[in-house]
Amino acid sequence: MDIIEKLAVLADAAKYDVSCSSSGSRRQNHPAGLGNAAYSGICHSWSSDGRCISLLKILMTNQCQYDCEYCVNRRSHETVRAFLSPREIVHVTMEFYRRNYIEGLFLSSGIFRSPDDTMELMIETARILRTEMRFNGYIHMKAIPGCASSLIDRMGQYVDRMSVNMELPSETSLRLLAPQKNRNSILSPMKHIAGRLEEIRHERKLCRYGQSFVPAGQTTQMIVGASQESDRQILKLSEALYQRVHLKRVYYSAYVPVMKGKNLPVLRQPPLMRENRLYQADWLLRYYHFTADEILSADCPNFDPSLDPKICWALRHMEYFPVEVNSVPYKMLLRVPGIGVVSARRIAAARRGGMLQPDELKKLGVVWKRARYFITCGGIYEGAFQDNPDKLKVLLTDGAYSRDIYQMSLFGGQS
Repeated sequence: MDIIEKLAVLADAAKYDVSCSSSGSRRQNHPAGLGNAAYSGICHSWSSDGRCISLLKILMTNQCQYDCEYCVNRRSHETVRAFLSPREIVHVTMEFYRRNYIEGLFLSSGIFRSPDDTMELMIETARILRTEMRFNGYIHMKAIPGCASSLIDRMGQYVDRMSVNMELPSETSLRLLAPQKNRNSILSPMKHIAGRLEEIRHERKLCRYGQSFVPAGQTTQMIVGASQESDRQILKLSEALYQRVHLKRVYYSAYVPVMKGKNLPVLRQPPLMRENRLYQADWLLRYYHFTADEILSADCPNFDPSLDPKICWALRHMEYFPVEVNSVPYKMLLRVPGIGVVSARRIAAARRGGMLQPDELKKLGVVWKRARYFITCGGIYEGAFQDNPDKLKVLLTDGAYSRDIYQMSLFGGQS
């Protein structure tokens, strides 16, 4: 098997890992170096000036000692196996970068022989890129659960971002679908990375040019729909991870039913709307000062697929609305459906100069067709059904819910 055939196998095997994003790293180039992660970030995403940016996203190998039921690379699955050595990955990365195909590397791997052996090979890849090739572009690698802490320290010196995939939200689900993994082997690396990042922050207070360690932070991924956890359980776990190990981002991946197993659900299509609602709720946790218990309760543990979580919260708490947009505190302004972080900041700045009217709110980025039901402008209310949340819910129902939703194929078309 030549290197192009290996790439085809390993790129396809990596497509279900979504725990990579635009960087946030500030690794600068230097004389005689190659590449720069400081401005553009990395991943198939969009930069602030509208450019599409990309990375080489592959597995080192799809050979794996584990037999997780949901995984296309599980040991018992009959599939073509491939392995790229550190030198081969470096060669491909540099050649792709020189041709302007990519701006960086996301590297994950199956468990090759053991977690420690796999980490050693990945670290060697990063070392060659940074020290021998003088590559200063973005590198994101996945730490292998169960590996030694010393290996995480070594990898963290070379990479911009590291991820440790949670995959399943509970210990019960791990025992059922991934019996060779356990919660502690996943949480321990996360805690170690968080601890090292805290040490680096303290060192930077004493010395500006201290040691570099995972400057773009850590992320994780959770599979949605492969196990029986409610949306509330998943969101509570995400909230705890943000608070305790200071994650940059939790990624949610709708379970794609490509594998069969006695403990796997039978799905007609991936739960993409559920994935979307989790991302919306995650945004509320990180930027809108909501808590998981506010978004979902024990009495209502799952999202309404027809309405986004912010509108659902507002409809459950109509006693707070309508609010006067010209005087309401900023934190409450953030909770108004149709007003985002950017438009809330604009409103807070603009209302200092005088009373805002509906036309001005629209120019500031407010989604008036939603916000009008929850605000007043100068005491004037332009909404309807203020005292009847059920009728208001009908007006606000997301039309996208009625349309068919398809899982996108990596190679185009629908699947």
